This record gives sequence, structure tokens and C-alpha cells, in this order.
Amino acid sequence: MKKIMMMVAMLAVSFAMQAQTKFHDVELNEAKGAVKCIKSNRMGQDIVINFTQDGKMSQQGMSDAKYDAEGYLQSAKMSMMGNEIEVTYKWENGRVVSQKMNVMGNDMEVKRTYNEDGTPKADIMDMGGNKMESPYTNYKFDAKGNWISRSGEMMGQTMEQTRTIEYYE
Repeated sequence: MKKIMMMVAMLAVSFAMQAQTKFHDVELNEAKGAVKCIKSNRMGQDIVINFTQDGKMSQQGMSDAKYDAEGYLQSAKMSMMGNEIEVTYKWENGRVVSQKMNVMGNDMEVKRTYNEDGTPKADIMDMGGNKMESPYTNYKFDAKGNWISRSGEMMGQTMEQTRTIEYYE
């Protein structure tokens, strides 16, 4: 009887793993579709995020990614400026609504709000009770409907963010 139960459990696990054929890492990165690569520059650093055809990302400095049964990233470790940070994600309706992390001993949460069309409206950062809102405007989109340029505001400074997206054919 134990062997039968063990075999049933193993079959259930293998079917559960096969059922997850799509990861939602493309959506985590504010994109949609058959994205192969997103290249951007943040704070003077070139960022390259690659995706498999089923939507799972790989990024330099990212490790120990944990997903739920539907393929939504729940947490990952990121290497930033020589420090390892664990980031946890909260999803609602297929969108990331918050990210939590501890940065150099300080708890930080970034909440994201969205426009009616699903583009990010603003990020609201809370670092130890100090809140700062960074709204996004002036979006430009590529032919696939993903943003490739937008303006953001941080600490009274307007910054343009640009990115290049490559797709699987």
C-alpha cells in the first residue's frame, strides 16, 4: 500500500510540473508576449534580462528563484553592489503589486499602481516609514505593445528610462 501511495504521489508531482508550462517573469518585467531579451540601463549599469520561450528569466546576479504552482515568481536572491538581497513578490490579477526586500539592514517595500490600460502608473517606495512616490508618464511603445521609453520622477528629478526588447519569432 505504501508503494502504491508513493507512486501516486510521484505521478501527481510530475503532472503538476508539466502543467506549469508558462512562467510569468515577462510580466514581472512590465512586458508581454514572446520576449527573448530586455536590455536597459539603470543608474549607469547596463541590465540584460534573458527569457526562455516559456517565459522564465535569467539575469546576472539572480539566484534561488522560487515559483508558485502557476509560474509566478515568489522570491529570488539578487546580488546588488556586492550585497545579496532576497526580494519577495506579491501578485494580484497577474500583476506585481509589491516587492519587499532588506537593503543594508533597512526594510524596503515598493508598491506598484497601474493605469487602466495596465501600464505602471507609479512606484511607491517605503523605506522605514519614509515614503517616496515615483510616477511614470510619457510612455512610448513598440509594435508589440510593450513600453520602450517612459519618463519617471524620483526626488524631484525627471529621468527618461529606455529599453530595447527582442522577441522570439
